[in-house]
Amino acid sequence: MPSQRTQEWMRTSLRTPGILIFGMVMAPCGWILNLTATVAPNWRTLNALPSSPPDEFIQQGIWEICRATTVQTRADCTLQDTEYFGSQVIEVAQGLMVASLVVTLIGLAVAIPGVRCWTDRPNWLLAGLGGILIFLSGVMTIIPIAWYTHILNEVPTVFPTIDVRVGYCIILGYIGGIFEILGGFVMFIGICRCCGGKNRGEKRVEQVIGARFASRRQPARRVEVPSLDRARSEASSVPYSKDSLDEDVSFPRAKSPAARSANTSYGGRPYEADL
Repeated sequence: MPSQRTQEWMRTSLRTPGILIFGMVMAPCGWILNLTATVAPNWRTLNALPSSPPDEFIQQGIWEICRATTVQTRADCTLQDTEYFGSQVIEVAQGLMVASLVVTLIGLAVAIPGVRCWTDRPNWLLAGLGGILIFLSGVMTIIPIAWYTHILNEVPTVFPTIDVRVGYCIILGYIGGIFEILGGFVMFIGICRCCGGKNRGEKRVEQVIGARFASRRQPARRVEVPSLDRARSEASSVPYSKDSLDEDVSFPRAKSPAARSANTSYGGRPYEADL
């Protein structure tokens, strides 16, 4: 027998709740952006290199360093920079970015059975735990991205840092981390019922039943009351012929009370006045 807490609430639709759809869409999108930011060698670019063509620049990532030009699509990624890769921010970024990718996959693996789009009631506990993991993965992405951006010009390198610019991996990392944070947080708030069950798409049982009975009530019947202001018909309802109307009809006159008493005897018996 279900508990009293389960009986008090019911879902009004079999569709997947919106908060779970939002989280399951944002998390994979954020994971793809973070994967690109992790493997691509473009966290920052070094321009205006001395004794180099003006169209040549260096791209530095957390795994490799490439030399590229604006006129060629092929880059040389065999450059070595022990000073750059030995800095603390690079080592932390390598560990946290990889950990973020792994934690996001684990969070999705936990959240998918909890969402259960093919059933009428999701497992909110599993979906909430998956949301927590996705939220943490977004935080692990934002930490190295923000740290690297904060000390962008101070990261040591053997190459001259005359013109340092932010690479596209920083932008993708920010967007991917924010996607995961938002998606994980929205999925997590479904672990508890709030706002009258609106976050889960649920309503109280008495509200749903009351609304259904109210919709089934028949409207009050309209009673037509005849109007008393109708004009009377001048034609009589009793048929008369023309000849009967022309005849002289004489009606007997009613006797007065004095006449009736004169024709009655003392004992109440009538007598003949004229013999």
